[in-house]
Amino acid sequence: MNNLKLETLLNQTLSPQLVKDYCPNGLQVEGKQEVKKIITGVTASQALIEAAIAADADAILVHHGYFWKGEAEPLVGMKGKRIRSLIQNDINLYAYHLPLDIHPTLGNNAQLAQLLCIDTQGGLEGHPQSVAMFGEFKTALSGKQLAERIENVLQRKPLHIHPDVEDKMIKTIGWCTGGGQDYIELAARSGLDAFISGEISERTTYSAREMGIHYYSAGHHATERYGVKALGEWLAQEHGFDVEFIDIDNPV
Repeated sequence: MNNLKLETLLNQTLSPQLVKDYCPNGLQVEGKQEVKKIITGVTASQALIEAAIAADADAILVHHGYFWKGEAEPLVGMKGKRIRSLIQNDINLYAYHLPLDIHPTLGNNAQLAQLLCIDTQGGLEGHPQSVAMFGEFKTALSGKQLAERIENVLQRKPLHIHPDVEDKMIKTIGWCTGGGQDYIELAARSGLDAFISGEISERTTYSAREMGIHYYSAGHHATERYGVKALGEWLAQEHGFDVEFIDIDNPV
């Protein structure tokens, strides 16, 4: 498929125009016109680029791309090396941030809910573009049971901050993959029993303890592997691309 037609297809699927984001969504670095082989990954790191070069890929599709608001603009150092590697090897870079978090089936939040067996009820912010979600488990879990489920699914031990009532059971839950820790207060005010995000801040500990809600920090990278992986699998199944997901280890 033509590289610009692929961007159009991705935009039609993810609707980035509906989301106010911190970076451009879509084709960020233009490469060869014909795209057959696509490498997917969480972040467009140098390691992922080198893997794409080794795989003779035509394009890279990621959740975390480049050109974030507030970052330095000159193409020097690490940033210059990454972009130079893409251009010299004629590789297209596509990136979708918040649109890939919130997509109702392929998104990071939707995929995490499916993996953890959460019945999604809606957006925690009360609108379709909410980047935080809420739902419930079919059967209530203890705090320890949910921690074990998260570890088994993500292959990463979560940090669990329990409320003052440590044995409070968990039936309702909110979540936001990646850096969504500040939605914990909205989750608590909404009466939810627990909240999951990728990252944790120092203040999150006190919010969980004082507002009576279980909190799990499950890893930014670990919670956001699955959206871009699902998007790549959809491109392969529905549009015939040769797609390979490469997971570059990141403990954060």
